[in-house]
This record gives sequence, structure tokens and C-alpha cells, in this order.
Amino acid sequence: MPVRIRLKRMGAKKKPFYRVVVADSRSPRDGRFIEEIGYYNPTTQPTTIKIDLEKAGVWLSRGALPTDTVKELFAKAGLEV
Repeated sequence: MPVRIRLKRMGAKKKPFYRVVVADSRSPRDGRFIEEIGYYNPTTQPTTIKIDLEKAGVWLSRGALPTDTVKELFAKAGLEV
């Protein structure tokens, strides 16, 4: 089962926020996921990034691959990928 760490879009029209989730790569963007490990809100000033670095590290050690956007969020949160 190929596992990815990616964003799930939430919120109202024109007011998005995102949850950082671990999901099977074959499931849809806003579909079923395995675990939620944080959130990202680009609409606040400054942007809000909250990621459970311990859970993220566990999933990375298990072989989960983050998307490019999530890699950038990890770097801003202080996690080296």
C-alpha cells in the first residue's frame, strides 16, 4: 500500500484551510485517510502551521512519502525530510 502525507482541503468557498493527513495514494484528495497529523491555514496573518512532529517522524520512518507542499510545511515547522 503506497502511503503519502498530503493535504486535505477543508473550509468554505474562498476560505480554505488544510489538514495534513496520511492517506493511501489511491484514495481521493478529500476522501478516506489513515491518520490526521496536523493542519495548515494560509488565510490567517501570519499563516498557521501546526504539525505533530512525532507522528510525522513515525510515518516517515515507515516509508510514507510527503508531497512537495507538505515537504515545505515540514521545513517551516522544523522537521528535516
